[in-house]
Amino acid sequence: MSSAPGGWPYTGEPIEVHRFAHGSRVPGWDSSVDLEKDPATIPDPATTEVPERVRAEIEAHMAKYPDRHSAALPALAAAQRHHGWCSPEAIEQVACVMRLTPGYLTAVATFYDMFETEPVGRHALYVCTNISCSLCGADEIFAELSELAGEDPDVRVRAFECLGACDLAPMASVDGVYVGPLRSEDLPGLLDDVRSGRPVLPEKQLATRLVADPHANSEDFPRPGPVAGVGVPLLPGMEPVATHGPGAPEADPGAALAPRPPAGEPGIADVPPHTRPTDDLDPRLPPSDQPRRVGGPEPLPGTDPQTPRSGGSDAPRAFPQSEEGH
Repeated sequence: MSSAPGGWPYTGEPIEVHRFAHGSRVPGWDSSVDLEKDPATIPDPATTEVPERVRAEIEAHMAKYPDRHSAALPALAAAQRHHGWCSPEAIEQVACVMRLTPGYLTAVATFYDMFETEPVGRHALYVCTNISCSLCGADEIFAELSELAGEDPDVRVRAFECLGACDLAPMASVDGVYVGPLRSEDLPGLLDDVRSGRPVLPEKQLATRLVADPHANSEDFPRPGPVAGVGVPLLPGMEPVATHGPGAPEADPGAALAPRPPAGEPGIADVPPHTRPTDDLDPRLPPSDQPRRVGGPEPLPGTDPQTPRSGGSDAPRAFPQSEEGH
Protein backbone atom coordinates (compact mmCIF):
# COMPACT_ATOMS: atom_id res chain seq x y z
CA MET A 1 0.00 0.00 0.00
CA SER A 2 1.51 3.34 -1.07
CA SER A 3 1.05 6.77 0.46
CA ALA A 4 -0.35 10.00 -0.91
CA PRO A 5 1.91 13.09 -0.89
CA GLY A 6 0.57 14.19 2.49
CA GLY A 7 1.37 10.86 4.10
CA TRP A 8 -2.16 9.43 3.91
CA PRO A 9 -2.45 5.77 2.87
CA TYR A 10 -3.59 5.31 -0.71
CA THR A 11 -5.29 2.01 -1.47
CA GLY A 12 -5.99 2.58 -5.17
CA GLU A 13 -9.73 2.75 -4.52
CA PRO A 14 -11.59 5.81 -5.87
CA ILE A 15 -12.27 8.52 -3.28
CA GLU A 16 -15.92 9.35 -2.73
CA VAL A 17 -16.59 13.02 -3.50
CA HIS A 18 -18.99 14.78 -1.13
CA ARG A 19 -22.00 16.11 -3.06
CA PHE A 20 -25.32 17.66 -2.13
CA ALA A 21 -28.62 15.97 -2.93
CA HIS A 22 -28.93 17.85 -6.24
CA GLY A 23 -25.54 16.50 -7.41
CA SER A 24 -23.40 19.61 -7.04
CA ARG A 25 -20.43 20.00 -4.70
CA VAL A 26 -21.79 23.42 -3.70
CA PRO A 27 -25.21 24.27 -2.23
CA GLY A 28 -27.99 26.40 -3.64
CA TRP A 29 -28.26 25.28 -7.26
CA ASP A 30 -31.69 23.71 -6.77
CA SER A 31 -33.30 26.84 -5.26
CA SER A 32 -35.72 28.36 -7.75
CA VAL A 33 -37.48 31.71 -7.76
CA ASP A 34 -40.88 32.01 -6.07
CA LEU A 35 -43.20 33.18 -8.85
CA GLU A 36 -46.11 33.57 -6.41
CA LYS A 37 -44.58 36.61 -4.73
CA ASP A 38 -45.47 40.17 -5.72
CA PRO A 39 -42.83 42.12 -7.65
CA ALA A 40 -40.31 43.60 -5.26
CA THR A 41 -39.92 47.32 -4.82
CA ILE A 42 -37.09 49.40 -3.43
CA PRO A 43 -37.52 49.62 0.37
CA ASP A 44 -38.66 52.93 1.77
CA PRO A 45 -35.90 54.64 3.83
CA ALA A 46 -38.56 56.15 6.08
CA THR A 47 -39.74 52.75 7.25
CA THR A 48 -36.58 50.61 6.89
CA GLU A 49 -34.23 50.77 9.84
CA VAL A 50 -30.58 50.23 8.95
CA PRO A 51 -27.85 49.96 11.61
CA GLU A 52 -25.63 53.02 11.30
CA ARG A 53 -22.43 50.99 11.09
CA VAL A 54 -23.84 48.87 8.26
CA ARG A 55 -25.09 51.94 6.41
CA ALA A 56 -21.73 53.70 6.70
CA GLU A 57 -19.83 50.68 5.38
CA ILE A 58 -22.19 50.16 2.44
CA GLU A 59 -22.03 53.83 1.47
CA ALA A 60 -18.23 53.73 1.65
CA HIS A 61 -18.20 50.78 -0.76
CA MET A 62 -20.64 52.50 -3.11
CA ALA A 63 -18.39 55.56 -3.24
CA LYS A 64 -15.63 53.48 -4.83
CA TYR A 65 -17.60 52.67 -8.00
CA PRO A 66 -19.19 54.76 -10.75
CA ASP A 67 -22.13 52.29 -10.81
CA ARG A 68 -23.59 51.45 -7.41
CA HIS A 69 -24.45 47.90 -8.54
CA SER A 70 -20.73 47.11 -8.41
CA ALA A 71 -20.81 47.42 -4.61
CA ALA A 72 -23.32 44.60 -4.18
CA LEU A 73 -20.79 41.98 -3.05
CA PRO A 74 -19.04 44.02 -0.32
CA ALA A 75 -22.39 45.47 0.79
CA LEU A 76 -23.89 42.01 1.26
CA ALA A 77 -20.74 40.90 3.06
CA ALA A 78 -21.10 43.84 5.45
CA ALA A 79 -24.71 42.89 6.21
CA GLN A 80 -23.77 39.23 6.69
CA ARG A 81 -21.07 40.14 9.20
CA HIS A 82 -23.60 42.15 11.17
CA HIS A 83 -26.53 39.70 11.06
CA GLY A 84 -24.62 36.43 10.81
CA TRP A 85 -26.30 35.57 7.50
CA CYS A 86 -28.03 37.23 4.55
CA SER A 87 -31.46 37.17 6.12
CA PRO A 88 -34.45 38.80 4.39
CA GLU A 89 -34.04 41.69 6.85
CA ALA A 90 -30.33 42.05 6.01
CA ILE A 91 -31.00 42.03 2.27
CA GLU A 92 -33.77 44.60 2.68
CA GLN A 93 -31.42 46.90 4.58
CA VAL A 94 -28.78 46.64 1.86
CA ALA A 95 -31.42 47.26 -0.81
CA CYS A 96 -32.62 50.34 1.07
CA VAL A 97 -29.16 51.90 1.22
CA MET A 98 -28.17 50.96 -2.34
CA ARG A 99 -31.59 51.88 -3.81
CA LEU A 100 -31.98 48.45 -5.39
CA THR A 101 -34.69 45.82 -5.16
CA PRO A 102 -34.25 42.98 -2.68
CA GLY A 103 -34.75 40.60 -5.61
CA TYR A 104 -31.61 41.89 -7.33
CA LEU A 105 -29.53 41.35 -4.20
CA THR A 106 -31.11 37.98 -3.50
CA ALA A 107 -30.01 36.85 -6.97
CA VAL A 108 -26.45 37.88 -6.13
CA ALA A 109 -26.48 36.32 -2.65
CA THR A 110 -27.80 32.96 -3.90
CA PHE A 111 -25.19 32.79 -6.69
CA TYR A 112 -22.12 33.16 -4.45
CA ASP A 113 -22.02 30.29 -2.02
CA MET A 114 -20.05 32.10 0.69
CA PHE A 115 -23.17 34.16 1.31
CA GLU A 116 -25.36 32.31 3.79
CA THR A 117 -29.05 32.51 2.93
CA GLU A 118 -30.12 30.36 5.87
CA PRO A 119 -29.27 30.70 9.58
CA VAL A 120 -25.86 29.21 10.37
CA GLY A 121 -23.47 28.91 13.28
CA ARG A 122 -21.10 31.73 14.18
CA HIS A 123 -17.96 29.84 13.18
CA ALA A 124 -17.28 28.86 9.56
CA LEU A 125 -14.82 26.01 8.93
CA TYR A 126 -14.20 25.54 5.22
CA VAL A 127 -12.09 22.50 4.34
CA CYS A 128 -10.58 22.73 0.86
CA THR A 129 -11.28 19.51 -1.06
CA ASN A 130 -9.92 20.43 -4.49
CA ILE A 131 -7.30 18.31 -6.21
CA SER A 132 -4.11 19.35 -4.35
CA CYS A 133 -5.72 19.10 -0.92
CA SER A 134 -7.72 16.00 -1.82
CA LEU A 135 -4.57 14.13 -2.86
CA CYS A 136 -3.01 15.07 0.48
CA GLY A 137 -5.90 13.74 2.57
CA ALA A 138 -8.42 16.60 2.67
CA ASP A 139 -11.42 14.30 2.30
CA GLU A 140 -10.39 12.41 5.42
CA ILE A 141 -9.77 15.72 7.22
CA PHE A 142 -13.24 16.94 6.25
CA ALA A 143 -14.92 13.73 7.40
CA GLU A 144 -13.09 13.68 10.73
CA LEU A 145 -13.62 17.38 11.42
CA SER A 146 -17.34 17.02 10.65
CA GLU A 147 -17.57 14.12 13.08
CA LEU A 148 -15.72 16.00 15.82
CA ALA A 149 -17.92 19.09 15.39
CA GLY A 150 -21.01 16.91 15.64
CA GLU A 151 -24.28 18.78 16.08
CA ASP A 152 -22.70 21.91 17.56
CA PRO A 153 -24.98 24.70 16.26
CA ASP A 154 -22.20 27.26 16.62
CA VAL A 155 -19.80 25.49 14.26
CA ARG A 156 -20.48 24.79 10.60
CA VAL A 157 -18.07 22.54 8.70
CA ARG A 158 -18.30 22.31 4.94
CA ALA A 159 -16.20 21.20 2.00
CA PHE A 160 -14.98 23.99 -0.25
CA GLU A 161 -14.07 23.63 -3.90
CA CYS A 162 -10.78 25.60 -3.73
CA LEU A 163 -9.28 28.09 -1.27
CA GLY A 164 -6.19 28.87 -3.38
CA ALA A 165 -3.55 27.74 -0.88
CA CYS A 166 -2.14 24.57 -2.44
CA ASP A 167 1.20 25.04 -0.66
CA LEU A 168 -0.66 24.44 2.65
CA ALA A 169 -2.45 21.29 1.49
CA PRO A 170 -4.46 19.92 3.14
CA MET A 171 -5.77 23.16 4.60
CA ALA A 172 -8.87 24.93 5.85
CA SER A 173 -10.24 28.41 6.37
CA VAL A 174 -11.36 28.94 9.96
CA ASP A 175 -13.42 32.13 10.26
CA GLY A 176 -11.32 33.50 7.40
CA VAL A 177 -7.95 32.43 8.84
CA TYR A 178 -6.00 30.00 6.64
CA VAL A 179 -4.39 27.09 8.51
CA GLY A 180 -2.40 24.14 7.22
CA PRO A 181 -0.99 21.68 6.45
CA LEU A 182 -3.52 19.89 8.66
CA ARG A 183 -3.14 16.43 10.14
CA SER A 184 -5.63 14.32 12.05
CA GLU A 185 -3.96 15.14 15.36
CA ASP A 186 -4.47 18.89 14.75
CA LEU A 187 -8.25 18.73 14.58
CA PRO A 188 -9.24 18.44 18.28
CA GLY A 189 -7.01 21.42 19.12
CA LEU A 190 -8.43 23.37 16.16
CA LEU A 191 -11.97 22.95 17.45
CA ASP A 192 -10.92 23.77 21.02
CA ASP A 193 -9.35 27.01 19.79
CA VAL A 194 -12.50 27.92 17.85
CA ARG A 195 -14.86 27.27 20.75
CA SER A 196 -12.69 29.06 23.30
CA GLY A 197 -12.04 32.12 21.13
CA ARG A 198 -8.26 31.57 21.02
CA PRO A 199 -6.18 32.08 17.85
CA VAL A 200 -6.55 28.92 15.79
CA LEU A 201 -3.39 26.81 15.48
CA PRO A 202 -1.06 29.86 15.49
CA GLU A 203 1.94 27.78 14.39
CA LYS A 204 0.05 26.68 11.24
CA GLN A 205 -1.51 29.97 10.19
CA LEU A 206 -0.63 31.20 6.72
CA ALA A 207 -0.37 34.80 7.95
CA THR A 208 2.44 33.95 10.38
CA ARG A 209 4.58 31.93 7.98
CA LEU A 210 7.98 33.33 7.12
CA VAL A 211 8.20 34.72 3.61
CA ALA A 212 10.82 36.41 1.47
CA ASP A 213 9.58 39.89 2.43
CA PRO A 214 10.80 40.46 6.00
CA HIS A 215 8.21 43.20 6.51
CA ALA A 216 5.16 41.14 5.46
CA ASN A 217 2.43 41.13 8.14
CA SER A 218 4.91 42.67 10.58
CA GLU A 219 2.33 45.06 12.06
CA ASP A 220 -0.19 42.31 12.82
CA PHE A 221 2.36 39.65 13.72
CA PRO A 222 5.57 41.24 15.10
CA ARG A 223 8.57 39.04 14.51
CA PRO A 224 10.96 38.39 17.39
CA GLY A 225 13.93 37.86 15.04
CA PRO A 226 16.08 40.25 13.04
CA VAL A 227 15.12 41.68 9.66
CA ALA A 228 18.22 40.29 7.96
CA GLY A 229 18.02 36.55 7.68
CA VAL A 230 14.25 36.22 8.25
CA GLY A 231 13.27 32.99 6.56
CA VAL A 232 16.86 32.16 5.54
CA PRO A 233 20.14 31.85 7.48
CA LEU A 234 22.38 34.88 7.77
CA LEU A 235 25.20 34.76 5.24
CA PRO A 236 28.79 35.05 6.48
CA GLY A 237 29.51 38.69 7.24
CA MET A 238 25.81 39.70 7.50
CA GLU A 239 24.63 41.44 10.65
CA PRO A 240 21.12 41.56 12.16
CA VAL A 241 19.96 45.15 11.79
CA ALA A 242 16.54 45.61 13.39
CA THR A 243 13.56 43.85 14.95
CA HIS A 244 9.86 44.35 14.21
CA GLY A 245 7.17 45.38 16.59
CA PRO A 246 6.12 48.46 18.51
CA GLY A 247 9.06 50.68 19.42
CA ALA A 248 11.55 48.85 17.17
CA PRO A 249 14.10 51.05 15.43
CA GLU A 250 13.40 51.79 11.79
CA ALA A 251 15.67 49.71 9.57
CA ASP A 252 17.43 50.84 6.42
CA PRO A 253 15.83 48.68 3.66
CA GLY A 254 19.20 48.42 1.90
CA ALA A 255 21.11 47.53 5.03
CA ALA A 256 18.75 44.67 5.80
CA LEU A 257 20.09 42.61 2.93
CA ALA A 258 23.55 44.11 2.38
CA PRO A 259 26.49 41.92 3.47
CA ARG A 260 28.88 43.69 5.77
CA PRO A 261 32.53 42.67 5.28
CA PRO A 262 34.49 41.52 8.32
CA ALA A 263 36.67 44.14 9.99
CA GLY A 264 39.89 44.83 8.08
CA GLU A 265 38.57 43.55 4.73
CA PRO A 266 37.64 45.88 1.85
CA GLY A 267 34.03 46.71 1.14
CA ILE A 268 32.49 46.83 -2.34
CA ALA A 269 33.44 50.47 -2.80
CA ASP A 270 37.11 49.58 -2.14
CA VAL A 271 37.28 46.87 -4.85
CA PRO A 272 38.34 48.05 -8.35
CA PRO A 273 35.34 48.01 -10.73
CA HIS A 274 37.00 45.67 -13.24
CA THR A 275 37.50 42.90 -10.64
CA ARG A 276 33.96 42.66 -9.25
CA PRO A 277 32.09 39.39 -9.91
CA THR A 278 28.70 40.87 -10.88
CA ASP A 279 27.16 43.25 -13.38
CA ASP A 280 24.22 44.24 -11.17
CA LEU A 281 24.00 47.97 -10.66
CA ASP A 282 24.15 49.09 -7.03
CA PRO A 283 22.01 52.23 -6.46
CA ARG A 284 24.08 53.14 -3.40
CA LEU A 285 27.32 53.58 -5.39
CA PRO A 286 28.44 56.36 -7.75
CA PRO A 287 28.73 55.44 -11.46
CA SER A 288 32.52 55.13 -11.24
CA ASP A 289 32.17 52.36 -8.66
CA GLN A 290 29.44 50.37 -10.37
CA PRO A 291 30.38 46.67 -10.71
CA ARG A 292 31.13 44.99 -14.03
CA ARG A 293 31.07 41.37 -15.17
CA VAL A 294 34.45 39.66 -14.97
CA GLY A 295 35.72 38.27 -18.27
CA GLY A 296 33.22 40.16 -20.43
CA PRO A 297 33.97 41.68 -23.85
CA GLU A 298 36.25 44.67 -24.13
CA PRO A 299 34.28 47.92 -23.70
CA LEU A 300 33.91 50.33 -26.60
CA PRO A 301 35.95 53.53 -26.49
CA GLY A 302 34.29 56.06 -24.24
CA THR A 303 32.29 53.41 -22.33
CA ASP A 304 34.96 52.05 -19.96
CA PRO A 305 34.63 53.38 -16.41
CA GLN A 306 38.38 53.92 -16.44
CA THR A 307 38.32 55.97 -19.70
CA PRO A 308 37.16 59.61 -19.58
CA ARG A 309 34.55 60.30 -22.25
CA SER A 310 34.89 63.10 -24.76
CA GLY A 311 33.86 66.59 -23.81
CA GLY A 312 36.34 67.01 -20.97
CA SER A 313 34.18 65.20 -18.39
CA ASP A 314 35.72 62.53 -16.17
CA ALA A 315 32.30 60.99 -15.47
CA PRO A 316 32.12 57.38 -16.74
CA ARG A 317 29.62 56.00 -19.19
CA ALA A 318 27.86 52.82 -18.17
CA PHE A 319 26.36 52.29 -21.66
CA PRO A 320 27.32 53.58 -25.16
CA GLN A 321 25.24 56.47 -26.44
CA SER A 322 24.84 58.10 -29.80
CA GLU A 323 25.54 61.77 -30.38
CA GLU A 324 21.77 62.39 -30.07
CA GLY A 325 21.84 60.87 -26.57
CA HIS A 326 19.82 57.74 -27.51
